[in-house]
Amino acid sequence: MQKISVLLFLAWVGFLFYAGIALFTSGFLLTRLELTNHSSCQEPPGPGSLPWGSQGKPGACWMASRFSRVVLVLIDALRFDFAQPQRSHGPGEPPVSLPFLGKLDYLQRILEIQPHHSRLYQSKADPPTTTMQRLKALTTGSLPTFIDAGSNFASYAIVEDNLIKQLASAGRRVVFMGDDTWKDLFPGVFSQAFFFPSFNVRDLHTVDNGILEHLYPTMDSSEWDMLIAHFLGVDHCGHKHGPHHPEMAKKLSQMDQVIQGLVERLENDTLLVVIGDHGMTMTGDHGGDSELEISAALFLYSPTVLFPSALPQEPEIVPQINLVPTLALLLGLPIPFGNIGEVMVELFSVVEDPQPHSSALAQASALHLNAQQVSRFLHTYSAAAQDLQIKELHRLQNLFSKASADYQRLLQSPQGAEAALQTVITELQQFLRGVRAMCIESWARFSLSFLLLHLLAAGISITTPGPFTVPWQAVSAWALMATQTFYSTGHQPVFPAIHWHAAFVGFPEGHGSSTWLPALLVGANTFASHLLFAVGCPLLLLWPFLCESQGPRKRWQPLGSEAESRVRPEEEEEPLMEMRLRDAPHHFNAALLQLGLKYLFVLGIQILACALAASILRRHLMVWKVFAPKFIFEAVGFIVSSVGLFLGIALVMRVDGAVSSWFRQLVLAQQR
Repeated sequence: MQKISVLLFLAWVGFLFYAGIALFTSGFLLTRLELTNHSSCQEPPGPGSLPWGSQGKPGACWMASRFSRVVLVLIDALRFDFAQPQRSHGPGEPPVSLPFLGKLDYLQRILEIQPHHSRLYQSKADPPTTTMQRLKALTTGSLPTFIDAGSNFASYAIVEDNLIKQLASAGRRVVFMGDDTWKDLFPGVFSQAFFFPSFNVRDLHTVDNGILEHLYPTMDSSEWDMLIAHFLGVDHCGHKHGPHHPEMAKKLSQMDQVIQGLVERLENDTLLVVIGDHGMTMTGDHGGDSELEISAALFLYSPTVLFPSALPQEPEIVPQINLVPTLALLLGLPIPFGNIGEVMVELFSVVEDPQPHSSALAQASALHLNAQQVSRFLHTYSAAAQDLQIKELHRLQNLFSKASADYQRLLQSPQGAEAALQTVITELQQFLRGVRAMCIESWARFSLSFLLLHLLAAGISITTPGPFTVPWQAVSAWALMATQTFYSTGHQPVFPAIHWHAAFVGFPEGHGSSTWLPALLVGANTFASHLLFAVGCPLLLLWPFLCESQGPRKRWQPLGSEAESRVRPEEEEEPLMEMRLRDAPHHFNAALLQLGLKYLFVLGIQILACALAASILRRHLMVWKVFAPKFIFEAVGFIVSSVGLFLGIALVMRVDGAVSSWFRQLVLAQQR
């Protein structure tokens, strides 16, 4: 076989595998169509009059604004229990002392002293719990796509409707300071911005100190309508030291002082929101879906009365994306078009009116607007894509139609209908929560196309006679050694176990604004075993020759008569490895192709097993923590291995060509 034919055939087989991986990825991982539609004040989300209480108000959009301005403080990796006080396990026992407990002391005092002005929630983030995906969810109200976890190294602008664009469209001034990830997500949107590099997780103070330099002067200037401060010190401290280190206590105490300074400067028309985008594990990492990773703190405060009811015994648990429609309506903005979050109804109570009917009607109005917006999104999305469950979609639409009809009927006679209003509120909440559950389930689908292409590629095999055949046991052992080396060097196929410190090998001061170099270093550290064993795989062809003993060998020569057969056997020295390679040059390229296909087959069986496990267990609670990350690591490892194998075979062919040229020259020289 010609060398170019071998390389082209291997490239074609690799392409089949890549196509199968791509099809499975698009069919299994959280994927959805991103709509570019935008909500506007000129287009209400549905038929009917404006909500109760907003008619006739100047500047009213879908609902009259309750606040003119908002301060959003995003403390990266602010796990929920970081906002908890020190507590004892039982009466009479001393409180549990952990470095991260009780450090947000001022926040706790506000909750105790002003229970009607403040609230602490436990917000649940949707996996993956990586910063860029959480920022997308916190501004669009939609679910992140799991595969986007890899784009944490190279963020890109959000094309979907979101809170930041809605503020800018309404002429509101948005000022940002902190993590420079926002610069790529929202290019050119901020009226003023102070970006700081975020990738150096060993640096605990540069970003936070840069924010503090501008935070209070900006607040005092009043040249803003939304002020966003994204602190990174807590997250970086978790990556560097873990949550139980004394440095974590210092960082949380610093954040407590920040909250105190902001509360003292707030005006009556301003809402303070303090939120963590995700939590962290016991080792300070994040990215998966464990309870510690998805559990984040959410704190709300207003100088005016915000909540009619007293502080609950235990903080309410809310999905993190619920903040998006809540902030939109509180600020008098349209809810982003693709939002599937649910408004936090307690914030829409009428605190000035002690009558429970007034609060119930205001809450029902906010929920109905929210439900209209979600229903409009479902209608538009289902017309453009076919990945929502038709039966469940119809059930939810019927539920919304009934709740909407009941709400419109109550608007005609609002007096004395508190029980009916509570029923409408319950129905609207069931609709919104059902939509979110359907979207989570529908956007995790499995495509059999991967199996078909994979089996086609794996079924390709050739058999070549000659001395270069490598047994299946040797190929399988070589592939398993690559996997064993991956684990023995401290790696695991989960995102929190990635050796991020490898990004700073040779660059202790960081990389500046570059993201590709640290990504390359981390990737090389993670998949080094796959690359090295794949490049070295063609050497298996030579191993049988290296195991041979050198020296003359006896072999019987067939003779013509019985008498001649009694003659001593003739001793003949068989050629050594170097010469035997030249005895069968027509087999060598075919043997390389056979070895490459065998190695790809073994690797393909591994990734096929991961794909089957992920698809069979796609409804399992551990799918995003174990099975999906394992598939992603195997897929990337397969790509790295196949590229390494291609390069290794090309290198061996290049060496073989050079040796053949030298051998021909040597034979010609001997003949002369």
